[in-house]
Amino acid sequence: MILDRFRLDGRVALVTGAGRGIGRGIAQAYAEAGADVVVAARTVSAIEETAEQVRERGGRALAVPCDVLERPDLENLVAETVSQMGRLDVLVNNAGGWPPKPALRTSEREFEAAFRFNVTTAFLLTRFAAPHLASGGAGAIVNVSSAAGRLAQPGFAAYGTAKAALSFLTRNLAAEFAPKVRVNAIAVGSVETEALGTILNDELRATMESLTPMGRIGTVEDIAACALYLASPAGGWVTGKLFEVDGGTEATNFRMPQADL
Repeated sequence: MILDRFRLDGRVALVTGAGRGIGRGIAQAYAEAGADVVVAARTVSAIEETAEQVRERGGRALAVPCDVLERPDLENLVAETVSQMGRLDVLVNNAGGWPPKPALRTSEREFEAAFRFNVTTAFLLTRFAAPHLASGGAGAIVNVSSAAGRLAQPGFAAYGTAKAALSFLTRNLAAEFAPKVRVNAIAVGSVETEALGTILNDELRATMESLTPMGRIGTVEDIAACALYLASPAGGWVTGKLFEVDGGTEATNFRMPQADL
């Protein structure tokens, strides 16, 4: 059965930024597909809630508090995963983000911090996890990138550049890790999460939907479905690719003012 190729039975997945939003949605999807899931984020109560949702879907769950900006936390995260779960088959580098800000008001420190949060942390965690992912001969890494990394738009010099780097890092690592570990990324469009909810109102929603060919804002499940394909045997002949899950957008649907030079 073709649907059997989307199963993750017997596999262990590690998802960062799993306390809410896309990370939580991916953890839930993996559990429904049969995986055991390690969920990581800074807020203990949030990851404990996600872990319980994984268990409700039939999977074993382990909640590990982790600040991805702290190297010892990343090392501990992998060590705890292997120690408690016995193996590691799938890594989802989801933790990241950065608020929009005009380029001329973005400091050097802010620019470098955005890069570290979105790229360096994923690179480090991948380094620590890769030997374990390779041990089974069919490991998978899913990097959560962004449409901001491919669509030029005012206000996103720091975040967009960082996500573009994450997307290209994906291609480099895929070439280096094949065939034992596949590495792919998802360029996420505008998805209705808590983060977007902080600025979303009826007027902005209408504007964003009108500028999206599919006529709606994305859902967490839209991203989780792609993440499941990329992690499962269904995507077993796919590596080094960037999947654009963005409602068909070829131009930004979130407009910021141009610089007043």
